[in-house]
Amino acid sequence: MEDSDWDDSVKTSELPLEVIYILSFLTTSDRKEASLVCHRWYSASQDLQFQKNVIFCFPASASSLDLVRSLAERNSRFRLSIRQLDGFSMSRPLLQEVGLCLGSKLESLAMPGSSITEASLLSLLPRLTSLRRLDLRGLDSLFMSGAFLSREEHRQQVRSALSGLEELDLSDLRYLSDVTFNRLTGCTTHLHRLSLAGCYIAFEFDPYHGCPVGAVEDSSALLSLRNLRRLLTEQKSTLVALDLSRTSISPESLRTIAQVQGLVLEELCLRGCKELTDYSVEVLVKHQPSLQKLDISACTKLTNRSVEALARSLKQLTHLSLSCDWRITDKGLADLVSVSSLRSLALSDCLRVSGTEIVKGLKGSSTDRARLESLNLKSCTYVRDFVVMSLAQLLRDTLCELDLTSCVNVTDLSVCSIATYLHRLAVLRLGWCKQITDWGLLGIVETTKCDPEQEMGPRFTGTFGIMGFFKPLPLPHDERPKLVTQNDLEQFKQQAGSSLLALSRLRELDLSGCPRLTDSSITQVVRYPDLQHLSLSMLPEITDASLASVAWHCRSLTSLALSHCPGISDRGIAQAAPHLHRLQHLYLSCCHNITDRSLFLLVQHCDRLRTLDISRCQNISITTADFLQSQLPFLENLHYKFIGGADLTLQPE
Repeated sequence: MEDSDWDDSVKTSELPLEVIYILSFLTTSDRKEASLVCHRWYSASQDLQFQKNVIFCFPASASSLDLVRSLAERNSRFRLSIRQLDGFSMSRPLLQEVGLCLGSKLESLAMPGSSITEASLLSLLPRLTSLRRLDLRGLDSLFMSGAFLSREEHRQQVRSALSGLEELDLSDLRYLSDVTFNRLTGCTTHLHRLSLAGCYIAFEFDPYHGCPVGAVEDSSALLSLRNLRRLLTEQKSTLVALDLSRTSISPESLRTIAQVQGLVLEELCLRGCKELTDYSVEVLVKHQPSLQKLDISACTKLTNRSVEALARSLKQLTHLSLSCDWRITDKGLADLVSVSSLRSLALSDCLRVSGTEIVKGLKGSSTDRARLESLNLKSCTYVRDFVVMSLAQLLRDTLCELDLTSCVNVTDLSVCSIATYLHRLAVLRLGWCKQITDWGLLGIVETTKCDPEQEMGPRFTGTFGIMGFFKPLPLPHDERPKLVTQNDLEQFKQQAGSSLLALSRLRELDLSGCPRLTDSSITQVVRYPDLQHLSLSMLPEITDASLASVAWHCRSLTSLALSHCPGISDRGIAQAAPHLHRLQHLYLSCCHNITDRSLFLLVQHCDRLRTLDISRCQNISITTADFLQSQLPFLENLHYKFIGGADLTLQPE
């Protein structure tokens, strides 16, 4: 039936309920494809149940005016992210159109990478009567003069419009001061969430007046702890989430904030606050025991004392990040994972964590332990197979995301355990696990029992000093991978083993930097119809056969990384491109067998590309790269440094 047979004005209420019901089972990317079938299917895809948490992102351009007008015809609420706004060109008419067409329907507004003027914003804000979230991060142009909202009439208009605002993001503002902060927050009197990440806040000393903070009222040069505390006191009945990441907050300042009378925080982000100590964390959890989400990653002075305080006091904790806290060891983690409410734990770059205490804590009673859905052990180099095997069995019913990137002691045994038990996984990252081979992915690894004593390494005796007493262990990356034969593949197809194919729910898979992987496993195992993100970068043994197989079996891919894969050529791109219509991000840097021919194929088949990296591809010309940029309408990031055989010694980075 022809598309023209359908009425353009069909409403979702007039459609058979079966159409909307069927679309409800599709992923977002599949629903987008289905919406192109005909006008009725498009109308069905616009049903309100599919429009939750949808953000429309577009630049300030003439074509965006038509988009805004078309959105005005829908009977729903919207979230907008408008890039590259300034005080001139298309920005003013675009903002006027947003205010006129969407003012009463707009729930969220962000303006990343913009330099909007005060006049432009003040002409828009009074019209946004339904706004719930306002993102002003990095908009220094608004606050540089210090005159923002200086007129009472403007403050009254903005206060009336933003009376229902719940989230305010003021991150990375260099010129935020007491004066401008008070004016703006005075118009948003019922905040639930506030972000001041990366702002310069004077917590202890005012360098402009040479005196302690608080001695001078309402500074026009900086934001002070006194003013922040005033806001927390005034809005304590509604405020539940605070982000002070990358600030110079001191232990005493954190204590002051935590002890605000009546303040009950549920979420607190202190990422990169390097002055914090164990004592400040202990005070924090004592006075804010209702915290559910806490990020204290990259707070490099923290030790196991903080972990023990968290486990002791935060019985409602659901999400915790301790990443890059180098002094933290396994001590206290057993008690931490005994907190039954915990769902997400990030320990990336905690170099002293082996995971043994996590296993010990999870082996407690099934009703009194964390039911982790996300576990990040990236760069925890002491993690070994017996820990991964234990975790796979203990978290088999809950774990959806597992990151083992750069866990260099993880082998095929871990991969087989993951494939055997963790069937709920949607995200699996195994990048730079250099001991993983084809055998692990295929599930035909030798099933020898994993001995914890051996896993902990050799036990040295008094004769350790005798030269030659121990035979040196071979380095895994020095050995070429043992090739999988045709007979091995036949065995793989016949057996009911636990190959990576068992992880049918995968949406993201990272196998980059695993040099022992070859076509033998990639072509047989990476077959996930719903996979969206795949990284196979730095796999020197894979060829066009892997690329063609991946494209055929993983047609939902939106991101594909193949950088530093010398076996990938134009032939592979020619076989793959016709099946990768949804691809948005493609990374091909240092693929020296890629030529201009591949770029013409991408123009023909992958017209949704937003990011393309062809840096250091010796056989691609600058002329063709420029042509590519003019032909792909959505291309935002094109990286093509040192293409065409350029001399790297003559061109700066």
